[in-house]
Amino acid sequence: MKRDTRTPATAELSCEVCGLLPEPPKARLTLANIAVTLPIELLVHALVVETSLPYVAKVLLLAVTATVLVIWVAEPSAAKVLRRWLHAPALRHRRKLQSAPALWRARTVLRDEPGSLQKITQSLARLDANILSIHVHPIDGGVLDEFVLSAPGELREPDLLNALDGGGGRKSYVWPTTALAMADGQTKALSLAARVAGNPTELSLAVAELLSAKIISPTPEGLAAEPATTVVNDPATLLKIPTAWHGPLVFSRPGEPFTPAESARAHRLAELAEILAHTPGTAATAKG
Repeated sequence: MKRDTRTPATAELSCEVCGLLPEPPKARLTLANIAVTLPIELLVHALVVETSLPYVAKVLLLAVTATVLVIWVAEPSAAKVLRRWLHAPALRHRRKLQSAPALWRARTVLRDEPGSLQKITQSLARLDANILSIHVHPIDGGVLDEFVLSAPGELREPDLLNALDGGGGRKSYVWPTTALAMADGQTKALSLAARVAGNPTELSLAVAELLSAKIISPTPEGLAAEPATTVVNDPATLLKIPTAWHGPLVFSRPGEPFTPAESARAHRLAELAEILAHTPGTAATAKG
């Protein structure tokens, strides 16, 4: 949304709770007060010195008049007239943050044919969006490509969705993300496998962490599950993993369908837990 030109540029720095601006740098505040106070002081001195009042009265009048004018006129005027200059460092810093590249996760379905990925990369390149990582998941009727993108800060979700669809993608999804998306997925999966190996009852929590999903059922002790009445618009956002020792595990990730590769990883973790749960030594350790 374009900012109203009648709105001061410093309005974006105001506190959302109290509406006050941040404290400007001391050096700039001092210079602003001097710039506004000095002309007032000179004018008051010029007027009072020319009067025929006694010396003590002149000093007293100068002190009171100058103090009142500085408190009630000079300082408020400096804060208002020179507001933009006072807060210039904070404004520059804010603009740098707003223009800094943002990280996004994106998924789109492409035809499994030569040139499909090239069209997507060219479409993203027109927005100066850089592909940092890509994972390809074969699915029925094509391939599901998952990207981590670095895009200019001013770009928004509709811009990226239009670029993905314009490059030949379909069923596209985009989510803001962080640098954690660049973490080594294989290392994370191995760490969670080690966690399950140490205690098979941690399976549901490990799968939820691996897939960044919510547990629907069963509910681990001390963890709140999703309501049973949750409406699911896309069955692909539900993942059910059968287990022999405590029933099926159901996970939900609204707005972000599970890929076949993610489902396979979760099932492999479940198989590991099943094997260890039926190993006498491991089962006894887990119960203890």
